Amino acid sequence: MSEGLGAWQLIASGDATLFAIVRLSLAVSLSAVAIAMIAGLPLGAIIALARFPGRSAIVVLLNGFMGLPPVVVGLTIYLLLSRSGPLGEFGLLFTPAAMVIAQALLVLPIIAALTRQTVEDLWREYREELTAMQVGPAGLVATLLWDGRFSLVTALLAGFGRAAAEVGTVMIVGGNIDGFTRTMTTAIALETSKGNLPLAMGLGLMLIFLILLINAAAWGVRVWSEQRAG
Repeated sequence: MSEGLGAWQLIASGDATLFAIVRLSLAVSLSAVAIAMIAGLPLGAIIALARFPGRSAIVVLLNGFMGLPPVVVGLTIYLLLSRSGPLGEFGLLFTPAAMVIAQALLVLPIIAALTRQTVEDLWREYREELTAMQVGPAGLVATLLWDGRFSLVTALLAGFGRAAAEVGTVMIVGGNIDGFTRTMTTAIALETSKGNLPLAMGLGLMLIFLILLINAAAWGVRVWSEQRAG
């Protein structure tokens, strides 16, 4: 009971440590989702529309990657960014940039796979009309992505949820450095092990609140857009 009260006091008082961790977590997760969106939306649409040998295997692989073990992704990025790795010269390991890269790789298959399914369904519905209009490949991708934009919000939210809740990957590539790479999830794990339950609970409450807030905002924008579109 006292820990819960302490958690609310930290939030109400605007505790600097707590809100610094929240800001970093949001910056990392939103950046990762943005990068994954830029790559994942067109990738999913292209796979949905293209027909080529091995396509079924790629679809199965993409769907399988939605459940990638985070620690495996973290280890892979760690090996790539370590001093002896091929990208070690850039000095990205144990930085927020490394965490963004790792989270983006986790989120990318989710967005791409859900986009593929959405675009494939729309293509079945509008195939005849778009074929008759002789829309080119780039136009097909753009048209179907735009038409499915409301459904694709769900894919982006799923990606954000995966990124925001991640622990293992960011722990490996970020190092959980105080004031530099410590996110809400890694801080919760650390502070719980230290017995600092008010801070851990405060961060947990903020994490839940932010996820609910972003989902509510996205739902509101979707409803408003649908009403305007008629």
